[in-house]
Amino acid sequence: MKTFLPLFLLPVLLPGGDHLHTPASYPVDKPTAPAPAVSFQHGEQLTYKIYYNLNFIWVPAGEVTFRVLDEGTQYHYQAKGTTYDSYEWFFTVNDEYNSWADKNTLLPNYSERSVNEGDYHIFEKISFNQGAKKTTVWRAPYRGAAETVTQHAVQPPVYDVLSTLYFLRTLDFSAQQQGYSLPFRVFMDQEEFPLQMRYMGKETDKKVHGMGRYKTMKFQPEVIAGNVFNEDARMTVWVSDDQNRIPLLIESPVSVGSVKMVLKQYWGLRYDFTAKVD
Repeated sequence: MKTFLPLFLLPVLLPGGDHLHTPASYPVDKPTAPAPAVSFQHGEQLTYKIYYNLNFIWVPAGEVTFRVLDEGTQYHYQAKGTTYDSYEWFFTVNDEYNSWADKNTLLPNYSERSVNEGDYHIFEKISFNQGAKKTTVWRAPYRGAAETVTQHAVQPPVYDVLSTLYFLRTLDFSAQQQGYSLPFRVFMDQEEFPLQMRYMGKETDKKVHGMGRYKTMKFQPEVIAGNVFNEDARMTVWVSDDQNRIPLLIESPVSVGSVKMVLKQYWGLRYDFTAKVD
């Protein structure tokens, strides 16, 4: 499966053997730059509950927690995802992602991921050299095992999957028209992906289960067609329409059934949560 945490770290990527479905009309070679003001701070923590729908029944599958740490000249982003005990008869997940990004550019310097999903295990480290346009990747079945080392040419600016999420949160879409598409680049699984996120406008009274109603901005990121997504799959993300710009709800069909991620708890937001209606 190899999809649990990457699906919700950045709802445009899935690791492992799939191919990218990119509409030909989308320009993908225009680099983007981060906004000067970030929408998060040291101590921010966001927890999401993940559901899987099969035969019209929503089954709680697990949780993902995101944290931000201020480490001097860098931001340290962390995400941990685990399945609930009640779901592990079907599938077991214990994933952790870490990324260290330069404070001035929000570009990643280094990232790690430890993935344990069913019988699939991988430990990966990536060093980013944006100036030299390359990455160095160390991979092993688990931390401490013998590693293979490879180098890869990239076109900067390029992000790992976790730093992409925080970079996208800095961008202000308030002046954009519905249908505007934002290009960006992600490096994962020893490959660079040129991707797009399409802005679909605002929904001013979006209900988020268990959390109330919110003013939101709606997006449709690209997905990777393959063993999880069909070619015509459309993922939808609702983000708080305020300065925090946090994902509130993600919904997507998959090859069998559908999945969604719902905000469960939040701490340490940088700005007042003005998107909340009730």
